Amino acid sequence: MGFMLDTNIVSDMVRNPDGPAMERWKQTGYADLHLSAIVVSELYFGIQKRESERLRRGVETFLNNVEIAAFEGHAAHHYASIRNALAKAGEMIGPNGLFIAAHALSLDMILVTNNTREFARVPGLKLENWLEITTEGQ
Repeated sequence: MGFMLDTNIVSDMVRNPDGPAMERWKQTGYADLHLSAIVVSELYFGIQKRESERLRRGVETFLNNVEIAAFEGHAAHHYASIRNALAKAGEMIGPNGLFIAAHALSLDMILVTNNTREFARVPGLKLENWLEITTEGQ
């Protein structure tokens, strides 16, 4: 099982290369990381919004070291199921979050996010937060 990173985790890894998210990646033995094409879209939006050359370079360097997964048909089926279930329960999440959750589920990946409270509403979605400080093993 691999890891799919949410936008907030990538942002932290780019801005804070010695921070907890990057440290956690090191602890996994530099496990294969995947980004949804939806997350990449959000990252490029952030670059354009901030008009920051430094941010652009940091994000593009990061993107060269991870696998970018295309959103394909099986992810679309997961999207429909998740959206239907959350709508019936009256517990919707943001539109891009729906796509990202569906993508992670469709590829049987753990979604790494700092937004576990929202994503916890998605049935069956495995979550980790690499920005939480833990004392495990100490």
